[in-house]
Amino acid sequence: MDNDNLDKSSNYKGDSRQKSKLGLVFWVSAAVIIIAAIIATVIPDRFLIASESVYGWISNYFSWFFMLAVFGFAVFLIFLALSPYGRIKLGGDQSKPEFSFRSWIGMLFSAGLGVGLVFFGVAEPMSHFMVSPFPGGETETVDAARMAMGYSFFHWGISQWSIFGVAGLAIGYNQYRKQKDGLVSTSLEPLLGTDYNQKARKSIDILAVIATVTGMSTSIGLGIMQMDGGLNIAFGLPSGALTQIILTALMTGLFILSTTTGLKRGIKWLSNLNMLLAAVITIFVMAVGPFTFIMESIIVGLGDYLSNYVGYSLRMQPYTGEVWVQEWTVFYWAWVIAWSPFIGSFVARVSKGRSIREYVLGILIIPPMLSFLWIGALGGTALYSDLFNGTNIGELVLEDNTAALFALFDQLPMTQILSALSILLIFTFLVTSADSATFIVAGMTSGNTDAPSTRLKIIWGVLLGTLTVTLIIAGGLTSLQAASLLAGLPFGVVLIAMIISVSKSLRREPNESMKRRQRKDRKKA
Repeated sequence: MDNDNLDKSSNYKGDSRQKSKLGLVFWVSAAVIIIAAIIATVIPDRFLIASESVYGWISNYFSWFFMLAVFGFAVFLIFLALSPYGRIKLGGDQSKPEFSFRSWIGMLFSAGLGVGLVFFGVAEPMSHFMVSPFPGGETETVDAARMAMGYSFFHWGISQWSIFGVAGLAIGYNQYRKQKDGLVSTSLEPLLGTDYNQKARKSIDILAVIATVTGMSTSIGLGIMQMDGGLNIAFGLPSGALTQIILTALMTGLFILSTTTGLKRGIKWLSNLNMLLAAVITIFVMAVGPFTFIMESIIVGLGDYLSNYVGYSLRMQPYTGEVWVQEWTVFYWAWVIAWSPFIGSFVARVSKGRSIREYVLGILIIPPMLSFLWIGALGGTALYSDLFNGTNIGELVLEDNTAALFALFDQLPMTQILSALSILLIFTFLVTSADSATFIVAGMTSGNTDAPSTRLKIIWGVLLGTLTVTLIIAGGLTSLQAASLLAGLPFGVVLIAMIISVSKSLRREPNESMKRRQRKDRKKA
């Protein structure tokens, strides 16, 4: 993700002329993150127990909220795209997209195919293959493989991107159509009033910052854990806390170097490298793997996903007491909600000038299809290997899901080269994501969403890296999941408020399509 593009894609002049100031939003959110990091470092055992308690409590009592909310987000966006409101632009009526369709797709690709997908691209379908999503369901069979692929598509499909879409629509509409800043609190003005309570404004922005940093810490933590496992499996390097700390320090150091020296071209180069590496790995696996099986499994998986979309979206397990939905679907939705302010702000910036219809259809189709291709190529090859070649990738995944990708590469030619490319891909994703995320968070905490200071971006980069390390050391994946749930729950409420807010604004639009609708309504009356 390229900060050059972020800077160029905004024309809001009000706050961008102000110097970045460290106010209440910065100090409170930074204090909360620092305190959490200190507690995780000083008393890691108690922190782990607390994380497990938080994870259990939220998933037990609020899973229904996450499932219903995310389904509602998708329905809302699809309604907007198909309605006359879809003609309204994220900008003036005569505005044009600042990026070509090809560049726009590339940026959505960069946002959509991140560390999380690299981590779960093999781990998720193999996990569902070994442990059925349904009580008493088949495991390690052809039917189990089909179910695993379809459910993996569901988790990386429309639902996930509808969360980003809602956040991006509310932020982008206010920033580019209404010429206001890109703060989450500002996007709620149509609902709460332009002069609503300053304490409430600050609280909403603080929540957005904490949610973003927490969600990004989860993503970075997953990437660091996977790099750690990959270096151990492929190259025999020692695995553990020390390696994870070194990797996080390297990631943070490279990010700081790029920020302080103004190497925006370097970050742009890394973003392009991300796309190239992902494409090379996908094409290579399809070329040397079971190509026909991969393509057929993608098509069948897509059909299963579409036919089961509503059922999976509203699936709960109150009658059996099972927790599979909480451990997978609810975690995913909470995690994505937590870092939706970041991705939402990014997709809004690069979508400026496009109509709501283009925006919605673009983000609900392009990133999911790219995700399906990655999962189908790598996850499909792993399923084929266990089904027909007698390998044990699934068993290795159950023991350590960070090993999933590299266990697959063990069954393919050029194992070490593939492993090295994948580790490089994860690392460059981490660096570019940290650079873009801290740009957004620095803007949130300074009020200057167009050009936050370099100093502030560095501070947030260090805080992000510190929180990631402490969460990994304190409890690994459990702590990361708990942090996502804890941040995602309240921000899920904010996203619902953002939907109500942008809906009120759209109803007041003087757009020509709205005028035609109003004239028809008057004739009927």
